[in-house]
Amino acid sequence: MSGEKIIKTEEEWKKILTPEQFKVTRKKGTERAFSGEYAHTKEDGVYKCVCCGNELFNSKEKYDSGTGWPSFRAPITPDKVSLQTDRGLFTSRIEVLCARCDAHLGHVFDDGPPPAGKRYCLNSAALTLEREKAPK
Repeated sequence: MSGEKIIKTEEEWKKILTPEQFKVTRKKGTERAFSGEYAHTKEDGVYKCVCCGNELFNSKEKYDSGTGWPSFRAPITPDKVSLQTDRGLFTSRIEVLCARCDAHLGHVFDDGPPPAGKRYCLNSAALTLEREKAPK
């Protein structure tokens, strides 16, 4: 796991998150396709959990899946995220959570590019991008 587990009350999360971030990460919401800040971002850096700052995905693993949400081939390391079955919306999907604070990030699907064939389809509202600094 990525550091010590972070546990906060709903009220504590509401104090540090925007209403959209809270809805997505703590209530398992989903932002509208093509509406998120990182849906089309091509900048280099590391995507972190908006709730706890856990480093989750490297921009080198990001690709345009055409779905309208930021999509990644794999997390930085497997222990950065946890996966669980989501049986909501009359279907069964695999939910992606931050391993440190259990924030809902999105879902993973088996229709991604080779070699792993995974598509980590995430909500921009669950992420923050720490951009790489340009060399001097």
